[in-house]
Amino acid sequence: QVQLVESGGGLVQPGGSLKLSCAASGNAFRIYTMGWYRQAPGKQRELVAHITPGGSTNYADSVKGRFTISRDNTKNTMYLQMNSLKPEDTAVYYCNTYGNRWGWGQGTQVTVSS
Repeated sequence: QVQLVESGGGLVQPGGSLKLSCAASGNAFRIYTMGWYRQAPGKQRELVAHITPGGSTNYADSVKGRFTISRDNTKNTMYLQMNSLKPEDTAVYYCNTYGNRWGWGQGTQVTVSS
């Protein structure tokens, strides 16, 4: 079973930036389309962005132009660069395969507030 560990969250002011990381155990990471998800209080978990093994990307409309997903298959790690953050981006952020094939990690809290 692949283990996923998210990190990089924190408290940031509106308009600020954060970069999240997702480290996966084992090399299975390299063959899967991976995604960043988020869950805000009282809301369902939603897919924010996903990236194919070859690096093709897709974004939810709510983050398009502000977030950038990337991956380093040599390090079994995925990233999410988040710029121009808004209060509505506040959520726990998780990574998983596109389609949630693996168990969920603990997530990393992102709070956007002045």
